[in-house]
Amino acid sequence: MNNKKIAKELSEKLKDKSPKEILEYFLNKYNTKIGFASSLGAEDQVITHMLSEIDKSAYIFTLDTGRLFPETYKLIAKTSATYKMKIDVFFPNHQKVEEMVKEKGINLFYDSIENRVTCCSLRKKEPLKRAFSGLEAWICGLRKDQSITRFNNQLVEWDEQNDLFKINPLIDWDEKTVWDYIKENNVPYNELHDKGFPSIGCEPCTRAVKPGEDVRSGRWWWEEPEKRECGLHNRPKNK
Repeated sequence: MNNKKIAKELSEKLKDKSPKEILEYFLNKYNTKIGFASSLGAEDQVITHMLSEIDKSAYIFTLDTGRLFPETYKLIAKTSATYKMKIDVFFPNHQKVEEMVKEKGINLFYDSIENRVTCCSLRKKEPLKRAFSGLEAWICGLRKDQSITRFNNQLVEWDEQNDLFKINPLIDWDEKTVWDYIKENNVPYNELHDKGFPSIGCEPCTRAVKPGEDVRSGRWWWEEPEKRECGLHNRPKNK
């Protein structure tokens, strides 16, 4: 059986399970061969809270691109302390970043989509590959209603670019459900969320959004909506 078919069958099998039950299922299935890639966003904080109730030794990691907000660094420390859980931090290859900046400038991403993709690749995709070493599956905080680029994502997917199963336990949650959970469980979250930042990435590429705007509209806002992804996530097509 091919991996895409396995992913589809797992999605169907687990579609009526709660996110916590889904996490329990895959933690038991893959044990040390599964990791949670956290960007410290609201959804990721919810998943971290759930993981803390299931297994405090669960593998959690995040990417430090070198351009994050101070509030994000503060949250990494606070989250680790709150849940008594280790969060591994992966950094980009400093030599490659230095070469890129020397050739294209410190804020190259504003000049073209090509430059922005190059920057995201060096600061995110390369360290993510290292974080995935030895894994068979990864957990992600994607939700369908975050943006038009994520509408087709499913509960379980085969991640072709990383050769891993990708688990999206909150895929069908809406924003209200996320924040209700955070408030009910006193989950620590990024202070910038209270200042109009629904989605938070690198500081130069993130801005606050106006009420009613798409939650991802503050990310790479100078680009067309269908291009606003860093390249970490597949874009499954409707069958």
